[in-house]
Amino acid sequence: MSSTTPPTTFSLSNLSLKLDTAAHLTPHITPLLTTPPPPITTLLLNGNTLGVPACEALAPLLRSLPTLQTANLADIFTSRLLAEIPPALSALLTALLACPALHTVDLSDNAFGLNTVAPLVAFLKAHVPLRHLVLNNNGLGPHAGALIADALEELAARKEDARRAGREVPDLETIVCGRNRLESGSMAAWAKALRRHPGVRVVRMTQNGIRQEGIATLLREGLRGCEGLEVLDLQDNTFTMVGSRALAGVVGGWKGLRELGVGDCLLGGKGSVLVFGALARGGNKGLRTLRVQFDEVDARGLGELVRAVKGGSLEGLRRVELNGNRFAEDDERVVELREVLEERREAAGEEEGEEWGIDELEDMESEEDEDEEDEDDEKDREEDAEEEEREMKASSMLKVADQEEDAPVAEKNDAEVDELADALQKTI
Repeated sequence: MSSTTPPTTFSLSNLSLKLDTAAHLTPHITPLLTTPPPPITTLLLNGNTLGVPACEALAPLLRSLPTLQTANLADIFTSRLLAEIPPALSALLTALLACPALHTVDLSDNAFGLNTVAPLVAFLKAHVPLRHLVLNNNGLGPHAGALIADALEELAARKEDARRAGREVPDLETIVCGRNRLESGSMAAWAKALRRHPGVRVVRMTQNGIRQEGIATLLREGLRGCEGLEVLDLQDNTFTMVGSRALAGVVGGWKGLRELGVGDCLLGGKGSVLVFGALARGGNKGLRTLRVQFDEVDARGLGELVRAVKGGSLEGLRRVELNGNRFAEDDERVVELREVLEERREAAGEEEGEEWGIDELEDMESEEDEDEEDEDDEKDREEDAEEEEREMKASSMLKVADQEEDAPVAEKNDAEVDELADALQKTI
């Protein structure tokens, strides 16, 4: 460990070590070998590659860390065979189940497809102290993603059981699951999971290939009930009018929302008017950061946003990201918005920075002329009926998912996961 590492942190972070066996591991973990064990609160193993024997050797040491609060296990299986990952992961997570203070787990940049996800699912079902879960770039896909969501739904039940037994149990507060190809097919499961965790404060599910019907299901059937939500980042998915209307219908319920990221989500001109109009109703006065870049926002949408800001409905807004939309860089409403945000920064006595103002408008599309806008309005009206039908499909996705729960593949995976979960519990 570095001489600058705090005494409560054990770190092998980003050392690019290839630890195949216990012999390879031992020289690097001498601080963990003392009796009694050190009062470690943070474990950083990220950026190395661990084999099955090394993980099995490390497991009893992890089990002996009752003060451990944060475990960073990101990118620890690079170059490992697919068959190595489940037993290695199981050894580590089984040990971590015995750490009663462990509330934050980061397993990003590891391959957890359908064939390797079972140990993680079993851990998530059972680890009642969990508060913050980070899973970025794991290659889950919709089926494994749905299994993760189902595990979090079971975790909610375990937390409730523990509370009834008189234990102090934290809410699940953070879910980060980006770049995982969750797609619309897993959104019914995620909506059910989020409905069971109303205390969630941060949700980041960027770049998951979720289309509008899935977005609508996630928002209406899941996130609507998370009234304490502070950060929602769904960038680089697809909203269109269906998702925009769903967001407009629920955003006002998140009174403590500080950050909303829906950039590169194809809100469209009319969709942006709906979303900004909802923000103008005054339910999100604490919103500080709004990301709507590359969303096909036109001059009408921009005007609705400026109206909300100048009217006091978004009195806490500091930062707006607008690059890549369909209005001129020198549009008078851009100037108005920039001036309002600058006045707020000066009133707060803070320096210029990325937390304030408008981003650089370097990739703006050409402004549409009046005739084109009129044609778009007519097309919007013609498409309303189709959009309503899509919304009905979105709202029925939960029912469809329930009917598909008995599919043979799902049964097989659920049985395997339940068996592993039982085995993990017996080892504690």
